[in-house]
Amino acid sequence: MVRRHPHMMSDKKGQTDDDAGVITKTRPKTERPPLYKVLILNDDYTPMEFVVHVLERFFGLSHTQAFELMLTVHKKGLAVVGVFSFEVAETKVAQVMDFARRHQHPLQCTMEKE
Repeated sequence: MVRRHPHMMSDKKGQTDDDAGVITKTRPKTERPPLYKVLILNDDYTPMEFVVHVLERFFGLSHTQAFELMLTVHKKGLAVVGVFSFEVAETKVAQVMDFARRHQHPLQCTMEKE
């Protein structure tokens, strides 16, 4: 905060400069944009190898990581495969869904706010 003497408060000339300084200093911190979880859902038709391939290809996981995550999806029904900004999450979901459709698999990929 800029300190001012009480008599300066009524001084119109100097006020605008001081106010600009005050405004900049008291501006609220910008909030971080919300993050989104991308989830892969289990189904009874998509081959396990295909899920592993999707995880490697679109989420940059190693074969071991992808295999472990695929097993989690298989056992628990779903798994979070990554956390991203809205735009990135939306793109990943679209890529996975498109890739699955082109290979005629019913694999489901969704996103939800973290």
